[in-house]
Amino acid sequence: MERIDPRARSDAYGSRLNRSHSVVVANVVPWISIMIGSLLPIFFVAAALPVVPPFGFLMLLAWRLMRPGLLPVWAGIPLGIFDDLFNGQPFGFAILTWSLAMLAIEALEMRLPWRAFWQDWLTAGVLGFTYLLTGWLLSGASPNFHSLIAIVPQVVITILIFPIMSRIVARLDLWRLWRWKRV
Repeated sequence: MERIDPRARSDAYGSRLNRSHSVVVANVVPWISIMIGSLLPIFFVAAALPVVPPFGFLMLLAWRLMRPGLLPVWAGIPLGIFDDLFNGQPFGFAILTWSLAMLAIEALEMRLPWRAFWQDWLTAGVLGFTYLLTGWLLSGASPNFHSLIAIVPQVVITILIFPIMSRIVARLDLWRLWRWKRV
């Protein structure tokens, strides 16, 4: 009697059946993508006005809003520490704001029985606006009307780019759960 190797599948779908997802890849992808998002603004050309949105913060919001149970509430602390090393704000700014954003989303999810994408977009817009306004106030610059007007393009871009960040997170989520062998 000939023994059949269970790993050798000849049908078109057999290689995808009963495959376990890699726990390492499934858990590391959100954290690494948020860290890469925190590093992205470094590579853009410096301009007189702030126009680059906080990609790391938007990735955190997108992951938290799209996959509520994936990141723990305390994830704002280590990810905020990483972002504080690169964002140019006083140390502790991202730790505080990212942690408060995670707590705010958690409280919002406990209140709402269901959500739609426009609610996620509104939540991300309000949190992004609050993040940028708080950063403007705590940056050490003198807050005046002209500097407030200067951050308006950054606020608008931050609010408008959230659907793109959500699409990126959705693709990363499909990729992280796709065909990985157990590590």
